[in-house]
Amino acid sequence: MPARELQQQLNKLREQLDQGATLSAEEQEHLRELIQQIELQLELETAIPDTGLVDNVNLAVERFEIEHPTLASTLRNIVQALANMGI
Repeated sequence: MPARELQQQLNKLREQLDQGATLSAEEQEHLRELIQQIELQLELETAIPDTGLVDNVNLAVERFEIEHPTLASTLRNIVQALANMGI
């Protein structure tokens, strides 16, 4: 169940990026890289815990919190889903 919830949040984040959130190309690329890192970790299923992954997502939350609160909220949900999975 937590993996499905995480995938739903990742899909929501992708939709927000595709809908033309007012992000720079660099910011969009940063978020797409985070999505790829999270999906890779999902494939590994915590066999190799990546403690830096949650830190990177938390940094993204801080980065987008003021100017893009909807993205930051989705990223917070991703952090929570990762925590629920033990990542």
